[in-house]
Amino acid sequence: MKKFRLLKDSFFSKIFFILTILSISTVVLLGFGLYYKSIPVLNSNSLKNLLLSSDWKPFKESFGFYSYIMGTLWVTGIALLIALPLSLLTAIYLSEYAPSKIRKSVLPLIELLSGIPPVLFGVWGGLVIVPLIQEKIAPHFVEFSTGYSALAGGIVLAIMIFPLIISILIEVFNNIPQELRDASLSLGATQWQTIKKVVLKRSAEGIIAATVLAISRAFGETIAVLMVCGNLAQVPKNVFDSVYPLPALIANNYGEMMSIPMYDSALMFAALLLFVIIFLFNAVSRIILFRIEKRNN
Repeated sequence: MKKFRLLKDSFFSKIFFILTILSISTVVLLGFGLYYKSIPVLNSNSLKNLLLSSDWKPFKESFGFYSYIMGTLWVTGIALLIALPLSLLTAIYLSEYAPSKIRKSVLPLIELLSGIPPVLFGVWGGLVIVPLIQEKIAPHFVEFSTGYSALAGGIVLAIMIFPLIISILIEVFNNIPQELRDASLSLGATQWQTIKKVVLKRSAEGIIAATVLAISRAFGETIAVLMVCGNLAQVPKNVFDSVYPLPALIANNYGEMMSIPMYDSALMFAALLLFVIIFLFNAVSRIILFRIEKRNN
């Protein structure tokens, strides 16, 4: 009987190992497939021209992704500037100040926000945010703006990444030993001083990890941003200019422009760029979170 149990344990351990390898190999195969499909455009254009040129002439097999990359960076940067401070303050309140009743009622609402389909955020952004920027905000800064802009995309994207940042920050704050808070308070520090000197200082790596994960999420969002950012391939001069992020480029053109030589390879290269960026950001955030868990244990 003991021998049978050992054989059964060995069998299932091997099965789980194989499934783990298959899960990892899926990511590797995805990256390899995107690279393989990108080879034609990489052979016909130098990597420098692909990344640093804005010359987009598909019929001449000239593909410059610089304006699309900058559009992605602008929208993501604006989203972070809006979402990170608000999410940090919200997480501090829920973790350190809010009574348990408020915490239990607010957290499900935040989780519900993360479950709303992105297209609804896009529709809401088009109906509310775009007219607000065009009629109320932009006239104070520029002569004319359609409202479909980097700012609109950033605001919509910020709301979409709120739940992710808040949930990670609350988990990080909860992992800080209560003894450290009690020691600070016993020395005469106020609660806010304790938060600044103890909680936030000990949570620095976790805040960075939450930011990195939010960036990786923001880079990959497509539909909502596509509906409000204007989809104009240019390097924006201000937040009221229209932009064309990489995910929107792929979503708008894949399947429609495949008859143009090299166009499919160019879109696969855009997907490869997103894949590499998101993979690196996720890897960095996971390493940071692992260090936090290891230190606390």
